[in-house]
Amino acid sequence: MPDSGLCPEKLLEVKNITVEFGAGRKKFTAVRDVSFDIKKGEIFGLVGESGSGKTTIGRAIIRINAVTSGSILYRGERISGKISTETDRKVVKNIQMIFQDPMASLNERAKVDYIVSEGFYNLYPGENEENRRRAVARALLDVGLLPEFADRFPHEFSGGQRQRIGIARVLVMEPELVIADEPISALDVSIRAQVLNLMSSLREKRSLTYLFIAHDLSVVQFITDRTAVIHRGALVELAETEKLFANPLHPYTRALLSAIPSPDPAVERHKRVEVYDPSRHDYAADPPAWIEIEPGHFVSANSKEKEEYEQNIGQWV
Repeated sequence: MPDSGLCPEKLLEVKNITVEFGAGRKKFTAVRDVSFDIKKGEIFGLVGESGSGKTTIGRAIIRINAVTSGSILYRGERISGKISTETDRKVVKNIQMIFQDPMASLNERAKVDYIVSEGFYNLYPGENEENRRRAVARALLDVGLLPEFADRFPHEFSGGQRQRIGIARVLVMEPELVIADEPISALDVSIRAQVLNLMSSLREKRSLTYLFIAHDLSVVQFITDRTAVIHRGALVELAETEKLFANPLHPYTRALLSAIPSPDPAVERHKRVEVYDPSRHDYAADPPAWIEIEPGHFVSANSKEKEEYEQNIGQWV
């Protein structure tokens, strides 16, 4: 895990948010009563299987998805629900998103110069043209691309280079919080490490804070400071990443960690993969609560499970 240089200041607070789609019989709850905070300067991981609600949470933060209940606060100011035009501009400038698919997220008919500048045009419509070009050049250099690439089209670049263009499009806005939605899942294995290292270095260079959404736990272990595990729209565990990997408490977390492939054939051959069975929880008479089982380590558990987790802290190392 990288040196976080964490500051106790809470940059973003997600408080008991629920996100629903549809209505009546077709209503679907994608996110259910989720709470967490992201500290300034950290890389906060959000992991879970496909369809667990990870991307929905990221899109709710940048106001693509509406929050049904609960609230989202940025620097103590509510940014969910109905907000002022000034607050909306603040969200657009300070919170940006890197999308999963670099092939689909770039306009094939536009040159890189326009793609990177699009947010700049919207936020600073009367800005001096020289300042805009300077901002684009700096953003391209920061992601390892030459400023001359601004005159090319997206189809002239590889997948890794296209994702760098997507990151440059974010950087030109000079955001404070970046939501990275599976930023390397569509890339070849050979260039994933390059993009991860780039994001890590930009955190220091640009004073960035990340919400890193992923399903690959080995990647999360490499880059994040704290990690939350989500299952079917609800958080089941949250802790510092090293502690979570060394001491997973919730059976769903243990199942995810047990499925991580090992590069050692001997270890992989004798590995026992756990299968998570939701029916193992008896919540009919004793529903679960969000409990701090040890300092900074939270888990969803009822009173019986709480006792079990307290007894078994340190067993799964």
